[in-house]
Amino acid sequence: MIETSNSVHVDAPVSDVFAYMDRPENQPEITPSLTRSEILEERADGSKRVAYGYGLGGITMDGELDAVEYEPEERVVWEMTGDLSGEITWEFEPEDDGTRVTYAASYDVPGGVLEKLAAPFVKRYNGREVETTLENLKTRVEHDATAEATD
Repeated sequence: MIETSNSVHVDAPVSDVFAYMDRPENQPEITPSLTRSEILEERADGSKRVAYGYGLGGITMDGELDAVEYEPEERVVWEMTGDLSGEITWEFEPEDDGTRVTYAASYDVPGGVLEKLAAPFVKRYNGREVETTLENLKTRVEHDATAEATD
């Protein structure tokens, strides 16, 4: 099992940050290796089931994410199935007139022996991926908030 987690402070209200993250079509804009993110189902409570494509070392992996816990503006837990299986958790907390966003993932990499050999590389790669995703989120939401303020 590969695990990674990181957090970032975003200078925007929780409602804005959550609204941005709650739109699956935004995910490829901020996640470097995510090639697609498409809604398959949107439920009455706002939770979603999403198809994804993710590139890792020249290999594209496909699957689905299903929001198994959905607490708007607080927490979303995604169950991941397909070429990768595991769980992704997003948490949103008010912090100093902004938002603390935490992104945690745990998943299995398929492949038996290959998994054992690749695990250290994959762990480092995905640690950087989560860090970059959060920094991109911060930049995007703060930029959007600044643009709206000047309109």
